[in-house]
Amino acid sequence: MNNIQVNFSIKDLENLTGIKAHTIRIWEKRYNLLSPNRTETNIRNYSLTSLQKLLNISYLNNNGLKVSKIASLKEEEIPIKVREIASRAKIEDHAINAFKMAMINFDQVLFYNTYNNLLENKTFSEIFYTVFLPLLNEIGLLWQTNTITPAHEHFLSVHIKQKILINIERLQSLEPKPNSKTFVLFLPDNEIHDIGLLFINYQLRSKGYHTIFLGESVPMDSLKGLHEFFNDITFISYFTVYPEEENLLNYINKFRDTLLINENTKFLVLGAKLSSLNLSNLPKNITTFTSIENLVKHL
Repeated sequence: MNNIQVNFSIKDLENLTGIKAHTIRIWEKRYNLLSPNRTETNIRNYSLTSLQKLLNISYLNNNGLKVSKIASLKEEEIPIKVREIASRAKIEDHAINAFKMAMINFDQVLFYNTYNNLLENKTFSEIFYTVFLPLLNEIGLLWQTNTITPAHEHFLSVHIKQKILINIERLQSLEPKPNSKTFVLFLPDNEIHDIGLLFINYQLRSKGYHTIFLGESVPMDSLKGLHEFFNDITFISYFTVYPEEENLLNYINKFRDTLLINENTKFLVLGAKLSSLNLSNLPKNITTFTSIENLVKHL
């Protein structure tokens, strides 16, 4: 573990572990599970070691061990018990906690060891759906509540992105299906959250489709030239932060008028921004999805 000094408030611990602050205080008082430092104004302050311990306690408790039983374990027995349960039970929760610790510590070795352990029992797609997606959802909330910094979020995102790119590269030399449609994957202007789109690209490539991945912040007008090269195009995009709500419907209507020029051209889109849209009024060549998994099944 890297010796990076990080201190946490009780609210930070609540956000990172999912255990309510009130419960943490009770466990401290009743079972002496944690020993926080206190400021001059008597505010609790927790170390990185306390966070690690509480993540382990949370994991054990979620897997059926009573807190009283956990409290009877010696300090060094707690991580041993975690590894024992993780080896025979559902490993996703344990992996998510390990990835959180890797992020907090900027610990690349822990990230890769955790990932390689998952690969022993899971495919890359299974890891993405059952571990990376839930983890990214949690990280988004942690960032919004100022529990972690943008540097933490970027550390984790970059390493997940590297894994997707490695798996895509293994498929690049495969010839696409004969006469297959072309999928063009892009993000709208100012949108930079491309992990979901990268994974969709991986899934398409693994199914033998021809894909063109254009990535983040692509101006709409620059997509028009693709019609000169391909007759059967399906555009795919992911609206996480952009377009902004007040511009969303205008963007979709402009996309229809600019790029959906024939019946073969389609637009598949997903992302959090769609929640503000009245989906019943969308043009017929535009289909929305609530999750990556649903979109991939549609393909």
